[in-house]
Amino acid sequence: MPVRTNGPSVERPVRGYGQHMSVDGPQTIFRDREDAGRRLGERLSSATFHDPIVLALPRGGVPVAAQVAAALDAPLAVFVARKVGIPSHPEFGIAAIAEGSEEVVVSGAAGRVGLGPGELDALVRDERAELARRVGRYRGSSPLPDLEARDVVLVDDGLATGVTAAAALRSLRGFHPRRLLLAAPVCSPRAAERLAADADEVVCLAAPADLRAIGAYYDDFGQTTDDEVAELLASSRSTTDAAPTERPVTLAVLQAGAIHGDLSVPGRARGVVLFAHGSGSGRHSPRNRDVARSLQRRGLATMLMDLLTPEEEAEDAATGRHRFDIQLLAGRLELASRWLAEEPATADLPLGYFGASTGAAAALVAAAAADGRVGAVVSRGGRPDLAGDALARVIAPTLLIVGGRDESVLGLNQEARRRLPGVSELEVVPGASHLFEEPGALDEVARLAGEWFTRHLGR
Repeated sequence: MPVRTNGPSVERPVRGYGQHMSVDGPQTIFRDREDAGRRLGERLSSATFHDPIVLALPRGGVPVAAQVAAALDAPLAVFVARKVGIPSHPEFGIAAIAEGSEEVVVSGAAGRVGLGPGELDALVRDERAELARRVGRYRGSSPLPDLEARDVVLVDDGLATGVTAAAALRSLRGFHPRRLLLAAPVCSPRAAERLAADADEVVCLAAPADLRAIGAYYDDFGQTTDDEVAELLASSRSTTDAAPTERPVTLAVLQAGAIHGDLSVPGRARGVVLFAHGSGSGRHSPRNRDVARSLQRRGLATMLMDLLTPEEEAEDAATGRHRFDIQLLAGRLELASRWLAEEPATADLPLGYFGASTGAAAALVAAAAADGRVGAVVSRGGRPDLAGDALARVIAPTLLIVGGRDESVLGLNQEARRRLPGVSELEVVPGASHLFEEPGALDEVARLAGEWFTRHLGR
């Protein structure tokens, strides 16, 4: 696998996850971390990323990562890892830990410092307490952003031994990113070579063979404070994490009046999910809105759409006439899909359908007619059997979610899945009934749906 330098190129194998390591040398002097981040961002901006997110190793990595995130037009967050040093020399790292993992990455120096039995364990316990404090300081009660199926760029201000970055990379693998890249302005060639076993790619602007202190490559390498970290993160969130605004949508239906919906588009949306409600439900349902908000937190736009006009809904409540008219419901979904394709806020976003009950059948019929324009379908407690012959024409990846206690519908979904020609999965939520009203059941539906749409709609 190639290692790029300013001199003649050389090839040498890199084991593990490493695809290739990029280094430019022999020396680069940066004014400060912001300057280093701008230059690193310029280097990375020529690459192609899939739904990227930039994670900074605090504290010093945050000013660098903020510039990288700006260059990539990507959200910024922190991923906290801690070096474990010896009491007499805390900066001399003998191990490292990271959030999200119990693993302790031990460096080769650990055996040379003469620690007694249990001493390393005690040092690790102390650092875990500090790690938890910093996670709370920088992120509060907010969870780590969803990383599954995304390109994750982990950034630090320099890599000397690389033990802290190794702990972070190994933990991040557990979050199932699509691609994991480590980037720093300056690094030790040995550290970069080792870290290529844990990252898909390691990018450094400078990799001097005689590297000793990272600060020597900066004119200003003053300590980054917690307040500065918080300010940079808040500034990034103000442009990337603004709560989506909801707007009403009204679509005229020939000779029938109009149907109504609510569109919410978060910043940097990666896709749009159009809801097809089942009988007796609608866009104002608190349960539907809870699921929609869960998808929005994953960066997905949502449109909650009532597929019947108010007059049709009133008639259906009295007679049940329209709820099983799958062709009618599918036609309304197609109408809403065409509107989303022309709406500037969603025109470039991949489209998914989320159907419940008979709405799931309508979603599958509409997907079958879409000639590949629908990127994913999720059915919740649905009746996919009512899609009939259209099932054999559905090429969109389809997830069928059924409650474990909904035995009759489970059988219908099992049979329908056998008729789907493309990628499909059947997920059974243990103990859940048809409406998923049990504690935690709807949350599990939202999680499964969010992961499916993230995987198949992520850009």
